[in-house]
Formats: sequence, C-alpha cells, structure tokens
Amino acid sequence: MSQTLVIKIGTSSLTDRGQLALSTIAALVETLTHLRHQGHRVVLVTSGAVGVGCARLNLRDRPQKMALKQAVAAVGQGRLMRVYDDLFTTLGQPIAQILLTRRDLVDRNAYVNAKNTLDALFQLGVIPVVNENDTVAVEELKLKFGDNDTLSALVASLVAADWLFLLTDVDRLYSADPRVNPDAKPIDRVNVEQLESLQGVAGSKGSPWGTGGMATKLSAARIATSSGVRTVITQGQQPDNILKVLTGEAIGTQFEPQARPENSRKRWIAHGLVTMGKLHLDAGAVTALSKKGKSLLAAGVTAVEGQFQAGDAVLLCNPQGQEIARGIVNYNALEMQQIQGQHSDRIAAILGYEGVETVVHRDNLVLCLPEG
Repeated sequence: MSQTLVIKIGTSSLTDRGQLALSTIAALVETLTHLRHQGHRVVLVTSGAVGVGCARLNLRDRPQKMALKQAVAAVGQGRLMRVYDDLFTTLGQPIAQILLTRRDLVDRNAYVNAKNTLDALFQLGVIPVVNENDTVAVEELKLKFGDNDTLSALVASLVAADWLFLLTDVDRLYSADPRVNPDAKPIDRVNVEQLESLQGVAGSKGSPWGTGGMATKLSAARIATSSGVRTVITQGQQPDNILKVLTGEAIGTQFEPQARPENSRKRWIAHGLVTMGKLHLDAGAVTALSKKGKSLLAAGVTAVEGQFQAGDAVLLCNPQGQEIARGIVNYNALEMQQIQGQHSDRIAAILGYEGVETVVHRDNLVLCLPEG
C-alpha cells in the first residue's frame, strides 16, 4: 500500500567530525529511492547546512550571531544539495529543493501553495528535499522553526503523512540519557498519555553541531501525532531501519498517532500558526468548547495575555492555565480586555461599533488534548 513518509535526518548523523558522512548519506539516498520505487511518497527534511558551511569555511565553532549563522548556512546549502543531487542522480531519482520559513506556514495562501507544490512533486515521482531557509528566517519575530525536528513535524502535518521518521544519533528514546546513565531503560512504544509525561527524560541540546536534542524530538512527536502521523525515532547511521519498521520490526521508539484532524485548515490552525497570546476561560466556556462544539463567546473569557491583533492565533486555557484549544481570534488584545466576561449583546456599546458575536468561531478553533 502506498504511503506518505517524511524522513528527517539530523546534523549529527550527516556529519563526522565536521565533515559530511558520505557513507551514511549514500545509504540514506539508496533507502529513499527504494521507497519511491515501492510507490511511496517520500519527503526528506535535512539538517546540515550550517555544519557543512562551517567545515567549508574552517570554522571550529557553530556561529551564534544570526547574521553570521545565516551567511554560513548559505555557504553550506549549495554544497549539501550538490551531494544529494549527485547521489540521487546515480540512482535515476529526481529531487527538488524546497526552502521554507515559518512565514510560509503562517500565511494561509502560502501554506496551501506549499502543499500544492509538494503534491505536484509527488505526482511527478520527485523526492522533495526540505530545509529551513536559514538565510532569511527571522528568529526574533517567532518566524523561525528553531530546529528541523519541528520543521519535519509541520511538513508531515502539511502533507498528511502516514509516518514521520526522526533519524538521530541514538537508536531510540530512553528513560534517561544512556551516554551518562548505564541504567537507562529503552522505551519502545509511546501512547498519547505517556508522551505528555516524557519531557523530563529528554535532556537538553544534543551534539554541538545540531540545534536539537531529544526534547525537540518529543516536541516534534507531539505535533506529528496530534496530526495523525505515526512517529519513529531511530538510528540515523542505519537508514535501512526505515524499511524494517515498515515491515513490522520493533526498531526504535514508535509514537502512536491520534485521530487525524478532519481537514487541512484545522491542521493549519493547530500547527501552522504562531500563537501571539492567551485567553483564559471559565469552566462553562471550557465545557461549551470541548463537549458541545460551541464557539467561544466573550462572556466565557476571564483574562487576556499578550499583544495580538484580530486574525492572530491565540491559546485558549482552562481555569488551571492548561491549554485546551487554539484558534483565530476576532478581536485585538485591547478590545478583548474591554469585552472579557461581557455578554455578546453589550459588545457594540462597549467598543462603539457592531462587532461579531463570537470571540473565536468554532470553524477557526482546534481542540488540543481532550479535557479530563
């Protein structure tokens, strides 16, 4: 059966002491080409541009300043793509470079265009090679993915993938860091409830050349599984593990997916948008949203956080401060502070104009983990 697969490989797997690990990359290319010949739709999300650029420029340390990091990424990007293209070409497999920024997923039209482009490449039998457009991404405006684990999860959501494979420098998730704790226990399978309790075992940043670690992979697993994508963490130096997992072998750590959101717009709201604030709700509003499928009214809002405009995405939190949903708000932060807790028929008198009845309409709202 044909499936859609997103494979992310990290810098630690792509490089060896700062140089490209060509044997690993060749094995990865062979595996992905084999998957394409089996009829699967394949996306490769690759790290490594900054690391390759550092090697090219003989830099011993990863740059910290944004402008320098972007310049180094520009140097490394071309070299990395040339290696991929040369290896895929020897196997007769066409590829396409796709550079994304968070802005491309925040804007609805750009989001749809990115999806349409990827769908067209699938129809042509092409493997898209995706990376963050490091040369223009803006971290300060929350328009940077921050790591390619997050990018890969968002791409998996975008294309409604069946599988997301996170290839890294460990063979699976452990109960503690196995590099420092010999008693660390392997974790083979994670369900939705277990995923929420695992952040404490993830540790921090991984290798000095990567931007992620196990914590970012768990975050990516949350995004992907909430979009209905089964996620696997496995050894990057053995790309053929992907083939074995697809045939049912118990390799790596598998994260079980939730039910897939019903349409692409809901997935965009849940994961494409950058939230700019929070609305705190009373218990009645939480029940209306989570149990009755209602829209959010001003009367159910108890507090407002952040500076946002009408049309921005906001988090919706229960009385305990836990996120229960997110959605597109119809009023800016100042207006929300004025109308919070008020009945809808008083909005016109308070604001001086006839606004919409709902603060967040149910069509622009996505529930998170079920309330319970």
